Amino acid sequence: MNKNNRWLLPEGIEEILPPKAIELEQLCRQLIDLLSSWGYEFVLPPMIEYLESLLTGTGEDLDLQTFKLTDQLNGRLMGFRADMTPQVARIDSHLLKKSVPTRLCYLGSVLHTRPSKSGETRAPLQVGAELYGHSGIASDMEIVKLMLETLSVAGIEKTYLDLGHIGIFQTLCDQSTLDKQQQSDVFDILQRKAKDELKAKLKELNIKDKASLSLLELIEMNGDNAVLDEAATCFNNISEEIMNAISELKTLVESIQQHSNVNINIDLAELRGYHYHTGMIYTAFVHGKGEGIAFGGRYDDIGKTFGRARPATGFSTDVKSLLKYRNYQHVQAEKIFAPCHDDAGLENEINSLRSNGRIVVRELNGQQASAVEMDCTHELILLNGEWSVTEVTTK
Repeated sequence: MNKNNRWLLPEGIEEILPPKAIELEQLCRQLIDLLSSWGYEFVLPPMIEYLESLLTGTGEDLDLQTFKLTDQLNGRLMGFRADMTPQVARIDSHLLKKSVPTRLCYLGSVLHTRPSKSGETRAPLQVGAELYGHSGIASDMEIVKLMLETLSVAGIEKTYLDLGHIGIFQTLCDQSTLDKQQQSDVFDILQRKAKDELKAKLKELNIKDKASLSLLELIEMNGDNAVLDEAATCFNNISEEIMNAISELKTLVESIQQHSNVNINIDLAELRGYHYHTGMIYTAFVHGKGEGIAFGGRYDDIGKTFGRARPATGFSTDVKSLLKYRNYQHVQAEKIFAPCHDDAGLENEINSLRSNGRIVVRELNGQQASAVEMDCTHELILLNGEWSVTEVTTK
């Protein structure tokens, strides 16, 4: 890098300037207030941890997204967090050690080695909520509703919700004659929703058991609520676990529809976070955008490595993305320009305005800029011996 472009930032790393920066900060406050009002207690995990803790139970995907470095004090390998969820799980399992359901929320920057897609940030500002210690459908219902309320508070309109259940695919694999490598191959095919390729693969392997062949049906189970009735008919004689998963999804859909008019899509072949999630998964989309904006699901096994496995479900989103997609019209903040005068009355008026939440920009001694040039909307002027706030004229 030559001296003429030292100001360049790494690809996917950005600065946020006025007025967006204060909008982002205000949105963060709103979201933390919302999560707190639902009983979620705020925690602040560290930006950096030892890898064996940071990547516990998260699978290869998060490992590839994590920047790594060596601790100069002891030579151990550390990583910058790429996701705060494992950290919060460690806090619940190893530090808080509560036996009752625990609600925790968080907000902070994470860092990715690569952007999720070209042109996107590598430094999301992640906010989320996690509910530990409850394995029933009620906790999933609460998290999904809180996720939707988070988007609503952020000004996101026309939200679409995509629902799936990792347990259905996992149960079919467990009851099939596919070995681990073959299951991995089938998983990759399902991710592409390539039914003809899956059919050819099963034929090549000479796989004919009912559970394996049912994967051909699973790959097309995508659509409205009717998909759940179709799945119940298709998988009725295969496994009670699958029927329970379908029942959970039906209950969740009915609950959401009673309290929200969000559009719901069922996708039983959606396997996002397969090596991490253990039950229901949910993704929220913004109308007209192909990428998810908020992600959640159940991940009951993550606390095991920390010595205390607890049922867990939660969601997270990137506040920067919320700011990008929110339906919000920026209004210029009212700023009051105060002249540089050594006057006790002026000092009192400035202090009073600031204590009431008003923005006052004080003129500096020798300054040549006017109120207009300082981007102020109002100014303090002396009228009849009293300092008064008046609107700035551009004449």
